[in-house]
Order: sequence, then C-alpha cells, then structure tokens
Amino acid sequence: MTKAYWVAHVDVHDPETYARYREANAAAFARYGARFVIRGGGQTQMEGQTRARTVVIEFPNLQAATDCYHSPEYQAALAIRAPVSQGDLIIVEGHETG
Repeated sequence: MTKAYWVAHVDVHDPETYARYREANAAAFARYGARFVIRGGGQTQMEGQTRARTVVIEFPNLQAATDCYHSPEYQAALAIRAPVSQGDLIIVEGHETG
C-alpha cells in the first residue's frame, strides 16, 4: 500500500502556544501511525513562495492521513494552532516504489 504525507508550510505567531499544539497533536499522530520526516528544520527557498516552517509527516496510507486530520484528537490540537499560526496543508499520496 502506498504511503501518504501531510505537507505543511506554516508561519507561527506565538511559539509558546504552538508548543502546546505540538504536545496536543501527539495522540492523533500516534493513533494513525504518523512519522515526522521533516519538522521545521532549516530551509532554503529556491522558487516560488513559502512560509517560515515546513513540516512533512508520513502516514501508512492515504486513508490514515485523511482520518487523522478529521479525528477528534487532531481537531482539538488544530483548535490550539489555528489562532496562533497561518498555514497551508495538503495531503498527498506517495509514489509507489518497487
């Protein structure tokens, strides 16, 4: 089964509250088998526009990625993040290898 990814670009306006979001999202990510691939490391913008923070999270499949986003656990975490950040998030299916 093909993996799926959340790809997010985020500007954080309140780092202390955003830290609470990171703590709150852990339950949803554990429940749906998420694994951070990129979590806000250094970046160099080569083309187009982006935001200050990039996050890529791997899921076992597209259903798990979608279910995680809509889960009560993640929606509770999102309620913490939304007022203190602006972001763009897509869920994308990975490329099947082999």
